[in-house]
Amino acid sequence: MSRILIIEDEEAIRRVLVKILSEENASYELFEASDGVSGLNMVKNNNFDLILCDIKMPKMDGVEVLENIKKIKEQIPIVMISGHGDLETAISTMRLGAYDYISKPPDLNRLLNTVRNALDRQKLIFENKKLKQIISKKYEMVGDSEPMLHIKSIIDKVAPTNARILVTGPNGTGKELVAHWIHQKSNRDKGPMVEVNCAAIPSELIESELFGHTKGAFTNAIKDREGKFEAANDGTLFLDEIGDMSLSAQAKVLRALQENRIQRVGSDKNVKVNVRVIAATNKNLKTEITKGRFREDLYHRLAVILIEVPPLEKRREDIPKLVKFFSSQIANEQGISVKKFSHKSIELLKGFDWTGNIRELRNVVERLIILGSDEINANDVIKFSKKALVK
Repeated sequence: MSRILIIEDEEAIRRVLVKILSEENASYELFEASDGVSGLNMVKNNNFDLILCDIKMPKMDGVEVLENIKKIKEQIPIVMISGHGDLETAISTMRLGAYDYISKPPDLNRLLNTVRNALDRQKLIFENKKLKQIISKKYEMVGDSEPMLHIKSIIDKVAPTNARILVTGPNGTGKELVAHWIHQKSNRDKGPMVEVNCAAIPSELIESELFGHTKGAFTNAIKDREGKFEAANDGTLFLDEIGDMSLSAQAKVLRALQENRIQRVGSDKNVKVNVRVIAATNKNLKTEITKGRFREDLYHRLAVILIEVPPLEKRREDIPKLVKFFSSQIANEQGISVKKFSHKSIELLKGFDWTGNIRELRNVVERLIILGSDEINANDVIKFSKKALVK
């Protein structure tokens, strides 16, 4: 049900607006205010999906109401109601954040279309916010161990900057989570977060994947195609397993970082890009440099900030919280009740050798939730985890 507030000092106009909107959609919940001050107070104490606000009113005019509402509840769409002499003012309110304006007497079709569009926009904003919260929850960094607190502290410092970051650590430790947290806490969080797994793309295709290509650039290039650098414009590009990238692609990435521009495969035209690059690898890139498999100049371009994600064995105190987090997450995915883990089962899990790190722990937790008892006990862990204790 959409909640709509009408702030209008002329009772006859309010009656017309209420009649039109109630006949249009019986589910609209309509509220009225006869002046700007009372309307502003209602906004402070209630939630509305849309506001219709007159411009010329006693006590406080519509422009002041608009400015005050935008300070406290910026996302609410506000449609200004203008008399003939207020048209220029109504147009100027658009610069102050008004969604639109309608003239008196209100035209039926224009009013209804404006209301529908404003409510659709508000619904989209709400859905995007909800989706962002879900995504944020998915990539939550769990743990209060000293290594995790250190990483979170670094992220808080570097995220608001545009500094390039190299994330290192063994497979399964959560390097992708670090990249997502940096993006979400950055000034680019409203832009795209584009991921490329450099190890999963054949060397002959990696350049096309990153930079795009033009029609006819190679066999099967049947049309122009945008690359990941362009797709990530005004956002973040996450280059996972960059240690597996070919030397020729490394040279082009280096150029892109130096000049903030790229060329599609088969084209000599420069395309300007505004991208923050976060790279990750499970390899020792300094060793790769000495063996001639990674460019030293690219390493220094990428590794402005280094973040090393520790293996699970160095943060075992985080295992209880990780188990609880994964249990809730998996239960939600599977549509089942959350299962509790006994103290002994947790102690057993803390003592295992987690060579696959957090990724392996999550798999074991999922197996235990599906196959184990209503409350996971030590016998369940021994029977279904198939893990060996650290010697």
